[in-house]
Amino acid sequence: MLRTMIALWLCGVALAVPAGACTTVAAGAPLENVVKWTTASEQDAFGFDIFRGDAESGPFTKLTATPVLGAGTTDETNVYKYSDKAIERDRTYWYYIELISTSGGREKITPAWASTPKCPAETAT
Repeated sequence: MLRTMIALWLCGVALAVPAGACTTVAAGAPLENVVKWTTASEQDAFGFDIFRGDAESGPFTKLTATPVLGAGTTDETNVYKYSDKAIERDRTYWYYIELISTSGGREKITPAWASTPKCPAETAT
């Protein structure tokens, strides 16, 4: 059994998205959702994979070509992040995090949560 204490801190990703909500991004700035999470402790944590879908029920696609490396076994707090730069404007995405143990076991450690759509600011003409 995998055991990791995790607290989710999200930057550019919200646990609930009000209808019609949109985060304005400065003109020319890249569109991205940054998933940031903190573990209070880890046991045999090899790494983490990030998954994204178009709906809370999926289907989900693994985004990480290689896992975000974990800290193994530790009682120390660790902060991790992943930047999803392949997003489209005005679109909500759903994410979840999967823990990979050093023995190869996998466990979904977060519920799926929704991102806030990104709306680029209009450039002045």
